[in-house]
Amino acid sequence: MTRRLLLSYLSLTLLVLLALEVPLGYFYARSQVFHFTGDQRHAAEILAGALEERVERGDTAGLRRAVGDFTEETASHVLVVDSAGRLLHDTRGTLPTGTDLSREPDIAGALRGRHTSRTGHSPVLSGEALTVTVPNSFGGTVRCAVRVSYPLAPMASRIHGTWTTLALIGLGVLVAVAAIALALARWVTRPVRDLERATAELADGGLTELPTTAKGPPELRRLASTLSRTATRLQHLLHAQRAFASEASHQLKTPLTALRLRLENFEPYLDPRAHDSLDEAVKEVERLGRMVHGLLALARLENSASTPEATDLDTVVADRAATWVAFAAEHHVGIAATGEQAGAVWAIPGALEQIIDNLLSNALRVSPPGSTITLARTVTRDGSGRPVVELHVMDQGPGMTEAERARAFDRFWRAADSHHDGTGLGLPIVQQLTRAGGGDVVLGTAPGGGLDAVVRLRPVREHRTGAGRGQRPAARKATAGVS
Repeated sequence: MTRRLLLSYLSLTLLVLLALEVPLGYFYARSQVFHFTGDQRHAAEILAGALEERVERGDTAGLRRAVGDFTEETASHVLVVDSAGRLLHDTRGTLPTGTDLSREPDIAGALRGRHTSRTGHSPVLSGEALTVTVPNSFGGTVRCAVRVSYPLAPMASRIHGTWTTLALIGLGVLVAVAAIALALARWVTRPVRDLERATAELADGGLTELPTTAKGPPELRRLASTLSRTATRLQHLLHAQRAFASEASHQLKTPLTALRLRLENFEPYLDPRAHDSLDEAVKEVERLGRMVHGLLALARLENSASTPEATDLDTVVADRAATWVAFAAEHHVGIAATGEQAGAVWAIPGALEQIIDNLLSNALRVSPPGSTITLARTVTRDGSGRPVVELHVMDQGPGMTEAERARAFDRFWRAADSHHDGTGLGLPIVQQLTRAGGGDVVLGTAPGGGLDAVVRLRPVREHRTGAGRGQRPAARKATAGVS
């Protein structure tokens, strides 16, 4: 924004300078040419008048002295011809005396009483020159004609000097305006940058320092004041919400545990026909306990932060697969780890274990007996060409529709035809844990028709070569996984 403001000020100033200085320089050059032409023509006419008597008397020596004095003063080239067009004197000696010049257009015109002037290159003066040809006529009789060539270099030098002066003045004005505009732009944008920092921190979940309300234009000070009040209110609401979720979850754990024990103690005293209802009640209490546990996990994820660390994905996958093999075997489901070696990826401590546990738990609930859950690793590239490690957790269950996959990461959401006792918090926790390490998770369709949960992670080598671009400044701390 500072650069754009500075460019706008300089562009406006440059337009004003061009509108003022270009016409001024143009009219100055035109006036110099006009006055120079008029003055030199008048000087040539005076010279022609002074030579009239000498030409009439045939005073060649006097003619040469008069012409010599004139050329010494004006640094010009003078040709004098008589009434017949024969050369009487050439100050540079380029032509011999007596040369007939009556056929040259300007000389012929002067012998008929016309004045002519033109500009062009002069070989004698070795440069651009103004050539003026005037007659000396008194009473209608032309006794001689004078051609005077004046060098244009002195006039051009004055004009160029004027243009240079105007350019230097314009440059000085631009430098002064740039200094003033830079100070003004920084004064205007400093509170904007402060507001940008504050909104970025607020978007990340915590504002460490409120934007200043004592600097910048009045409109920005009022905006900063409004944002400060809004940020303070939002932080208070966020803290209150997190405190409520954490405290409520803690307070519910104890009575839920006691309720489950009391229900189980009822079993010996109940009619056998009520045992099914008692079992359903115990399952609901267990599900409610897992839901409370999930709320605690989410609250801890939102209230704490940690820096991603390099974690060996291959080791974690092998460890979790070995841990879940025995439990999956009880449901007659197999677990297979396939794919290439992915190496180290960035994740917050303990996050990969919980991500895999949650996804395996969800997959195991919907996997029919005799099926296999596959953990596959691939290394691919994103849209910008950077390497990405993908962990696929694929089951052979009924899968999800596109609409269901779009809502699967909503808290407490479960499919309408779901008959298992999930809480609807497992996938939201997986998503938060993955994003905390700079990755993401999406749901797709497995080759066999089941669900394919794709966890995309940043490899450590991309972090080293990419100078950390695209990283989050802080990631969330790992917590216990919940299905």
